[in-house]
Amino acid sequence: MPRIVAFDYGTKRIGIAVTDPMQIIATGLDTVHPAAIVDYLKKYLLTEQVEAFVFGDPKQMDGTPSETAQHVKGFARTLKKTFPDIPQHWMDERFTSKLAHEAILQSGLKKQDRKNKERIDTISATLILQYFMEQHRL
Repeated sequence: MPRIVAFDYGTKRIGIAVTDPMQIIATGLDTVHPAAIVDYLKKYLLTEQVEAFVFGDPKQMDGTPSETAQHVKGFARTLKKTFPDIPQHWMDERFTSKLAHEAILQSGLKKQDRKNKERIDTISATLILQYFMEQHRL
């Protein structure tokens, strides 16, 4: 079974998470600079089958698009042009960064390790993917 890949897009970093081949578990994969993401995904797709991309949809508390929404939409368009056969899905990403930060606090990591923003981005992508999987289970 192919994997599903989720993204927590940021202008400095993109957190990436993937499912296992059976699509049961979401796991953080990596954090990549936006300029390197297409090459990263091309290499990843040489060894792994991907069924879908899931993007965190940045919204404000009232449900309107946030400032970063236009960047995420542009990122999605780039991936659609580069990988036209991979379907795209969107998940509300409100609170994922906060939940990721709380998960890190509860993990028992040292203070310096808890400040690692790349870790927060990867965990946020994992939460986005988990929410997607929960909503699409049969």
